[in-house]
Amino acid sequence: MSRPFRLAIIAGEASGDALATRFLVALRARLGERPLELMGVGGESLIAQGLVPLFPQADIAVMGFGPVIARLPLLLRRMSDAAKGVAAFAPDLLLTIDSPDFSLRVAKRVRARAPAIPIVHWVCPSVWAWRSGRARRMAPHVDRILALLPFEPAALARLHGPSTVYVGHPLMERLADLRPNADEAARRADSERPEILILPGSRRSEINHLMPAFGQAVALIAAERPQVRFVLPAVAHLRDLIGEAVASWPVKPEIVTGEVSKLAAFRGARGALAASGTVTLELALAQIPTVAAYRGANWEAAIAKRLIKLPSVILPNLILGRSVVPEFIQETATPEALSREVLAIIPDDEARARQLAGFDEVETIMRSAGASPAANAVEAALALLESGATARV
Repeated sequence: MSRPFRLAIIAGEASGDALATRFLVALRARLGERPLELMGVGGESLIAQGLVPLFPQADIAVMGFGPVIARLPLLLRRMSDAAKGVAAFAPDLLLTIDSPDFSLRVAKRVRARAPAIPIVHWVCPSVWAWRSGRARRMAPHVDRILALLPFEPAALARLHGPSTVYVGHPLMERLADLRPNADEAARRADSERPEILILPGSRRSEINHLMPAFGQAVALIAAERPQVRFVLPAVAHLRDLIGEAVASWPVKPEIVTGEVSKLAAFRGARGALAASGTVTLELALAQIPTVAAYRGANWEAAIAKRLIKLPSVILPNLILGRSVVPEFIQETATPEALSREVLAIIPDDEARARQLAGFDEVETIMRSAGASPAANAVEAALALLESGATARV
């Protein structure tokens, strides 16, 4: 029997677990009969795949400035524990996934302890948007970045970051879930009684800042088009917060929770009013014309304005290099502006056609990596090992 392939994984949250699990399925197919040994940090799904955990993933699954500060001593200890454990395991490859504030610090410590271990990081940090200096700082201890977005390899090259390969976005494997069947297509095509999605975000801060403007915009849209049906897919842990906010709206949307209900709403929707974020790419691939908005605290907006030097923060716009999804930020995200743009994408005229044509281009660009992001990620990682082109210090 051949020597086992030893893989160390650092996945700090559930989304990283999902990517890693798909990676393992593709890697096992690629390795054939060769055994696979796993260790590192992950959740239940990775442990079920055979990962021997160094410590519970819950120790590091923390978000927000306050919670991070409160748990900082434990986080620092776990960074050290992870680096020591990986170095002792001496894997053929260390795969760190997302959670860059934790995983990239672990990578740096591993490189210092065991320079011969190749290190690949999956999900490029948003260095193209802000904190661009991180790209250059990653280069000595990350050998390859696996990018979800097609413009990221060029951005990392421009910023003197690590070698970066576009492997594709997991959303590309879910197009059938996002696209309507015949009955849903008929519902989506109905411009007289259209369904409009309301997507205020998945974080408390987003919801608190956006819900008042969204509520007033919904009322203005309904005044112009009384037959519009509004649907608000909510993440389960924020359902009560959203329900409280909607209680004061003069026109109330139907609130749905759960992935099945969300996808059903996407397949029948004719348009969307959404918080800026990854959901705008999901909407583009679902071929739903969208109006995007962002509102935050004034101090947050001031910092973002200084740090972010992009003409747009909307992913479909960034992929295309031009604006197809209208976006409204801070004081420009007024109910009047939002409702006006949503009303413009309901009928089958220029505003709607322009977005749909742009979304077709987005899909074409996104497909350029190939059918399976996980299989592409495995090939990019194994190609690194075969080439020996690591950034060892």
